[in-house]
Amino acid sequence: MTQALRLCSLIVACAVASGSAAAAPLTHAQALVALSEPDAEVRAAALDRLSKIGRMPDADAVLKRLADDDPQVRKSAQRAIWQIWSRTGDAAIDGLFARGVEQMRVSELGEALATFSEIVRRRPAFAEAWNKRATVYFMLGENELSLKDCDEVLRRNPKHFGALSGSGQIHLQMGHVRRAVEMLQRAADVNPNLAGPAQIIPQLEERLREEERNTT
Repeated sequence: MTQALRLCSLIVACAVASGSAAAAPLTHAQALVALSEPDAEVRAAALDRLSKIGRMPDADAVLKRLADDDPQVRKSAQRAIWQIWSRTGDAAIDGLFARGVEQMRVSELGEALATFSEIVRRRPAFAEAWNKRATVYFMLGENELSLKDCDEVLRRNPKHFGALSGSGQIHLQMGHVRRAVEMLQRAADVNPNLAGPAQIIPQLEERLREEERNTT
């Protein structure tokens, strides 16, 4: 670490410890440096700040904290990554996205589908819009369309554990057990905090072994 970064790290640690971070929010650079601080409270504060100001290039650094030793840091990391994934910096697109999320919340699925379709038309590089549309398709029972949108998410964001997990669930519903295990394992590799994959993968692997035993 350079002298400048060491100084920045010291400033961040002192600010959090003294409670002054609320009055003087961490800068983007300070928050990134603080992700490697030994103090879990400092790391969590950095993640909370990045949830508000973080950008897509910060995603890999935030994702690493999903395997942090501290449970609060892991929780903050998960919250931060969803916030980072869910914004583009374009006020018009982000406004549409918020509308779509609200439409999903109140079960206006047809309207939400139209909203997210408009976003992917206007900004096809925005992976989270594809993910939300995949979720809407799933809620509507359109598994094939949902899978296609999950694939679009993963082309743009290969570490999107939500799309990986969702794809795994759909493949399982469709009877594609081996593919389901593959996708769920990829999701768990990115985010070890996901309870669903951790519980179901061993069961599915045993099911596959049983099928192999029955065919030999």
